[in-house]
Amino acid sequence: MIVTTAGKFNEQLIEKAEKISRMVNGRLVSRKNQSISSLHTQFNDHILMVGKEKLTLHPLGQSEPLFFHPNSSMFRVKQILRGEADPLLSAAALDKGMTLLDCTAGLASDAIVCSLAVGSEGKIVGIEKNRYIAFLVESGLCTWESGLPEMDAAMRRITILNEDHFSYLKRLPDNSFDVVYFDPMFEESIDSPGLKGIKGMASYVPMTEETIKEAKRVATKRIVLKDHFRSSRFEEFGFTVIKRPSSKFHYAVIELAE
Repeated sequence: MIVTTAGKFNEQLIEKAEKISRMVNGRLVSRKNQSISSLHTQFNDHILMVGKEKLTLHPLGQSEPLFFHPNSSMFRVKQILRGEADPLLSAAALDKGMTLLDCTAGLASDAIVCSLAVGSEGKIVGIEKNRYIAFLVESGLCTWESGLPEMDAAMRRITILNEDHFSYLKRLPDNSFDVVYFDPMFEESIDSPGLKGIKGMASYVPMTEETIKEAKRVATKRIVLKDHFRSSRFEEFGFTVIKRPSSKFHYAVIELAE
C-alpha cells in the first residue's frame, strides 16, 4: 500500500499522511505533482490518498476510486426519521437496545441504518476482512458530517473490526448478539455505482454450512441474509425469503427459538 497526499498539500497534510502510513503499515511517497496513474505505474501497488477532508483509496488496476460515503443510508435514514419503514429493519425486527453483528460490513451503509434503529442503548459491530477498506470505513464513520445529528451519532456508535467473519464468529461466546447479518457479494451482479470501487478490493468469503451453524450459535433471535432475488443461498441454507416485487434483491431470515 502506497500512501500519498492529495495534489494540493501542505506540511500539516504531509504529517497526517505520515501518521496514516504507519497505521496501515504502508509506504509513504511524496506526491510531487505526479498523477495517481503514474504512481500506479511506478509502484505497482494500491494507493491511499490523504486529503484534507477524506481518504481516497485508488486500487491498482481499477479506474474507480473508493472512499467513505454514507451512500444509500442517507436517504434511508431520512425516510426512517419521517416514520417510514425500512425493509432491512423490518426483516431484522430491530428495536432500541438490540445488538447486531454485520458480518459483511463493506462501506457500512446497512450498519448505519441498523445503528440508528438500535440507538445508544444498542450495539452494532461490523466485520470487514480487507484491512484497507476497514481502515477507510472506520475513519469515515468517525469523521463524516452528514448534517443530520441522528445519523452522525449512529455512525459514531458503530464498531468496525478488521477480521474474517467466520473466524470471529467461532471465537464468540454463545448468544453474543440478537441478530447476525450477511450481505455477501451477489451470485449475479447488479449494476451499482456505489459498488464499482469496492469490488476489486473486497475479500470474497464463501458462505458455508459451518458459517450458518456458527451464526445460529451466536445469534439469539434471528439470522438475516440480503441476496440477489435468484440466489441459491436462500434455499441452500434454509432461509425464509421476504419477497419484494420489482426489487433485484430480497431479505431472508432464519428465526431462532427463544
